[in-house]
Amino acid sequence: MAQRKRSNLVAHLLRGNSIATPPVVVLNPWIGHNGGPLPDDLDPNGSWRLYCWTKAHNEAWKTPPKEIALRRLARAEELGMSYRDYTAVILDSGKFL
Repeated sequence: MAQRKRSNLVAHLLRGNSIATPPVVVLNPWIGHNGGPLPDDLDPNGSWRLYCWTKAHNEAWKTPPKEIALRRLARAEELGMSYRDYTAVILDSGKFL
């Protein structure tokens, strides 16, 4: 039978350490980073990029005229999608499904 790997806590206790002093876990700060904009301390123009992105995002998701919104809603219901998902496809690809 293959030997099972012990958890960090069990190994910590077997070394004679108490549970009051748990093992130190060192996490890599880049684990899970998606490659998006760098943090402000690494990117000197970070706050400007955030401002521009926020302004463009708000402009893109601005409520369209009533006729366009109703047409998009009807088409989204035909396709079995939500209005927000259908609008996201239009904004991302520029294609009307």
